Amino acid sequence: MDFANHLILLASGLMLLSIFAGIISSRIGAPLLLVFLGLGMLAGEDGPGGIVFNNYEMTYFAGSLALAVILFDGGLRTSFQNVRIALTPSLTLATIGVLLTAILTGFAAVWLFDLSLLEGMLIGSIVASTDAAAVFFLLHLKNMRLQKRVNASLELESGLNDPMAVFLTLTFVHFLQAGIPEWSLQSIFDIVLSFFWQLAGGGILGFLCGYLLLILTNRLNLASGLYPILALSAALLIFSGAQEIGASGFMAAYIAGCVFGNSRHRAHQLTNRFFDGLAWLAQIIMFLLLGLLVTPSTLAPVLLSGIALALFLILVGRPLAVFLCLWPFGFSMKEKLFVSWVGLRGAVPIFLGTIPVLAGVENADLFFSLAYIIVLISLSVQGWSLSKVGKSLNLELPPVPSKPRRAEIDIRHQDGSSIIIYTVEPMSFATRTKIKKMPFSENAQIVNVIRDGVNMSVGKLSYFLPGDHVILSVQHDKITMMDRLFGTQPVQKFWGPDKSLIDESLYFVVDGSSYADLLKKYGLILSKEEDEATIHDFMKKRLRGKVKRGDIIEVGEISLTVLSCDGNRITRVGISYIDDDMHHSPLLWFIRRIRGFIRRNFD
Repeated sequence: MDFANHLILLASGLMLLSIFAGIISSRIGAPLLLVFLGLGMLAGEDGPGGIVFNNYEMTYFAGSLALAVILFDGGLRTSFQNVRIALTPSLTLATIGVLLTAILTGFAAVWLFDLSLLEGMLIGSIVASTDAAAVFFLLHLKNMRLQKRVNASLELESGLNDPMAVFLTLTFVHFLQAGIPEWSLQSIFDIVLSFFWQLAGGGILGFLCGYLLLILTNRLNLASGLYPILALSAALLIFSGAQEIGASGFMAAYIAGCVFGNSRHRAHQLTNRFFDGLAWLAQIIMFLLLGLLVTPSTLAPVLLSGIALALFLILVGRPLAVFLCLWPFGFSMKEKLFVSWVGLRGAVPIFLGTIPVLAGVENADLFFSLAYIIVLISLSVQGWSLSKVGKSLNLELPPVPSKPRRAEIDIRHQDGSSIIIYTVEPMSFATRTKIKKMPFSENAQIVNVIRDGVNMSVGKLSYFLPGDHVILSVQHDKITMMDRLFGTQPVQKFWGPDKSLIDESLYFVVDGSSYADLLKKYGLILSKEEDEATIHDFMKKRLRGKVKRGDIIEVGEISLTVLSCDGNRITRVGISYIDDDMHHSPLLWFIRRIRGFIRRNFD
């Protein structure tokens, strides 16, 4: 009984300490996952905590559970739109890219540590994949808003590349134990078939089970608190079931999360919030255990060589693999450099490093130590500099509004719309724009407005006020836009090419080639020439052929800002209302328009 109490006290204390340390670390820009890992080391055998922990089996078990939860949660937050625009390059990075990284890093390990070729390839395989947990959390925690294809490629790659790393690790462990088989057409076919089944089997099982979970969620009449438990049980069942039949549980959990998260169901918001907290808990537990597992004194003999291998992986192995894999897909040099830099290593390499130890492979302790050193260097160097690299390469977009408070009522219409209640946030777009000018449509209609507990007639209101409760009937694909309307606007300082400060109120990312339909929703009347033009041609003409990030043109009451461009071609445009005169002084209004006139005619 005393042991159980001590264990609960210790575990809860470490988790609370991790949370408070995370608050402090966020203020100095330290990667949060590195903090969790460091706390585990401090609590371990060589640290002040002095806890002796060397249970690899328990670590492997806890790591499997945590990764299943994290990947399912990552799938919940991956939109099908991202899948469509980045599936091919992401799959290439997740397969060929991982293989190339493993081979290059393996040869470096052979040279640095005087190992056999098989041992070198095993080390390369262990550290070859990017870590889903590290990529998902660091990109979101640092509030980085990247160009869409870059962001989608990074998230999809990290969610899909674990099967390749697991397959290579298990293959080389088997070769080290049983010897290399006699190569024949049949043996090569068996290996290729095994890998194909890892990917395809996991993907098919994840898709089917994710759809089945969706049907069950919509048809079962459960207490609201049971729906997230149903999703969690299903995620773990899908992961373990795929592993049992020889497919990739990592792939199955991620794909099931994608299917479930991109479909409307009665517990959508409840499930997302539950898994958000659960993924945090999984991260903390996993990194604390991995920190406890290592004994820092055992890293000292291979520390310098391990750092050299980590730098080779970061500066040579990963970039070469990325440049070769992304070459056919038209990524710019800056995009390829950033994708190379975000090859974050986290829990997965350490998790895979336990496999040789559990299998009893010779030099297994060396493999585990090297994986640990590489993760520490990756989180320290890449994780700490992620935001600065994105800004220096001009790939980071202005931030979007924070998500507002909203509640979803379990009433689903035949057209697929839902009833959502928004609480209008201070400093939101909704408080600074006339209601009749807001981009509502037949897919997002106001049902009612409640102000100070009183039902208000929408027709008599000019503006929403902070604290208003706005009841909307919204189509699923319009919820993101509504979130931006009612969420608090971030404080932005974004400098244009003329060194003037751009202070825009709301950004909508435009991916299509034509902007006419979108602008018509704002009540603009366009000429025939403008109506048929692409967004690139229209803005380039207005800017007299000179296109730079930060250029602004004004069309009626709409401001268009160039957010990114590839050479002289515009790829992303921000759209926002020019604030009404009542929100700015006449002097500022006049200066803004004079500046726009000068830019359009004399730049």
